Amino acid sequence: MKIKILCLGIIFFSVAIYMQGMWIALMRRMRLGEAIKEYGPEGHKKKRGTPGMGGIVVFLLAPFMAGAAYLCELSGRNDLIYIWSYPLMAGLVGLADDVLKYSSRSSEGLRSLQKLFLQIVMSGVWVYFVSRGGVYLTPNIALPGYLGAPLLVFLCVAALNAVNVTDGLDGLAGGAVSISLATMFIWARGVPVLVSASLGLAAALAFLWHNSNPAAIFMGDVGSHFWGGLLLSLCVASHSMIFVIPAGFIFGIELATSAIQIFTIRAFGKRVFRMSPLHHHFELSGLSEPSIVARFMLAHLAGIIVIIIFIETILRGGAGSVR
Repeated sequence: MKIKILCLGIIFFSVAIYMQGMWIALMRRMRLGEAIKEYGPEGHKKKRGTPGMGGIVVFLLAPFMAGAAYLCELSGRNDLIYIWSYPLMAGLVGLADDVLKYSSRSSEGLRSLQKLFLQIVMSGVWVYFVSRGGVYLTPNIALPGYLGAPLLVFLCVAALNAVNVTDGLDGLAGGAVSISLATMFIWARGVPVLVSASLGLAAALAFLWHNSNPAAIFMGDVGSHFWGGLLLSLCVASHSMIFVIPAGFIFGIELATSAIQIFTIRAFGKRVFRMSPLHHHFELSGLSEPSIVARFMLAHLAGIIVIIIFIETILRGGAGSVR
């Protein structure tokens, strides 16, 4: 089985790299480039015109990845539906936002409340079907529906936006997603989750191949929503919703700093950070993009390890292992 999974990963990694290259060439031929936000860091304006919507490749490959995973384990059909349906649904929301940006030739797509409404509705529909089999904090701890379902909807929306705000530097979001999926591949139990994590990792690494500094392609909302959804759905399918915490470590920090910045500006008229999310604060402090990305990757990996050890320790002393 491991050899089969490895071969599948190599195949999809190769295909995704090739398709990313084709997408970049198509976007350049059509002269469709990313519009950079005027209120962003000054150094980012040189990136104007870089092809975007790189996540469209993994979005298009997702049905084939789900099919390959299904062939590996026929008995995991329902789990595979749950795993792949949510990132696809989330990717559609991101795709709508990206299409509006390109059609208007601006950096603004859906309004914040419009996007939030679509995220909540889409997540609510998915959670409704998933939660009928129970919402598990860990395989040994099931949450009652009135508590588990709302919490899961909240985590769904948070995951999508957390990956989205992290996507601000070359290789940052793609690298963090790759680390999270690699950790999940090592930690995961169950063939559907294992195969899906490995295929998602292959696609993320293929994107990172083109997105590393200097980026030849940007992820776009379709990509950030897809990978945020995949990380969340893998945790749910593993019956370990608690794993969202370590898997989303750096994404959570980025989202939290954005929320803190918005709150302090509106409540007190003051900024805590030079710019949010956190990676822009360090950028305006004089650190280079590669330096920030490398340190964030190390922090993400360290955070994942520390939190997993902490969770495992707590649960061994209580209701058993997180696994």
